[in-house]
Amino acid sequence: MKVAVSGATGFVGRHVVAALERAGLEPTLWVRPSAPPSTSRHRVARIDVGDPPDQPFELLGRPDVLIHLAWGGLPNYQSLHHFERELPAHYALLKRLVEEGLSTVVVAGTCFEYGMQSGPLAETLVAAPANPYALAKDELRRQLQQLQRERPFALTWARLFYLHGEGQAETALWPQLRRAVESGAPTFPMSGGEQLRDYLPVEQAADHLVALARRRREHGIVNVCSGRPVSVRSLVEGWLAANAWTIGLDLGRYPYPAHEPMAFWGDATKLERCLHDE
Repeated sequence: MKVAVSGATGFVGRHVVAALERAGLEPTLWVRPSAPPSTSRHRVARIDVGDPPDQPFELLGRPDVLIHLAWGGLPNYQSLHHFERELPAHYALLKRLVEEGLSTVVVAGTCFEYGMQSGPLAETLVAAPANPYALAKDELRRQLQQLQRERPFALTWARLFYLHGEGQAETALWPQLRRAVESGAPTFPMSGGEQLRDYLPVEQAADHLVALARRRREHGIVNVCSGRPVSVRSLVEGWLAANAWTIGLDLGRYPYPAHEPMAFWGDATKLERCLHDE
């Protein structure tokens, strides 16, 4: 099976590439034209989503499956750029790839598509995106589903929940905590920490994405999540214990985010069924 990965050098992408390697597959790495020279042993395709070359499917090596992780403008979830520029560019290019022969697509969505609904969140809930990024992602899903009526292909829409691990943006919780510990800070400022979230190590999420892709089936919307709610405070305390780090938690320094509900997590029932359905 031939697999291509867009956003292959990003936070999630590099772990997906590693998961494909563990599965014995040789992926094609789709990167931006401006990306640094590659040292990878894998095939590299330089494709600009907004200005793609002729016959992008050929450039990608005519893959059986595309794991589509690329998306610009993050981590600014509030920018109108997401639906003004990213949305039309991604739809147009994915449509071209399908028209040229791509038969299976796994696209990274976001748990933010559920909006301000409180958990547990199942795929059967109606999406209610509350920021431009989530709105653009959800609209892309709808457009691809409409495309399927004219150009049949297998679509899996993987709604990623809160991922953490190596390579994460420095503004995320895990890198901030590690940086505070390494700098010798006496305390780590954070919110009250009682909000409930669904956290998943990025390596595990990558394994799930690869497993879904390898099945080459129509899965529709699938939550890529742990299915277990955990408070932010408990998560941080667990990281401290696991790494034998000593730092005080300055709880309540920051207010709870107004753009997220206090408690939401994914229902992993469908994910488990997809992963174990042979």
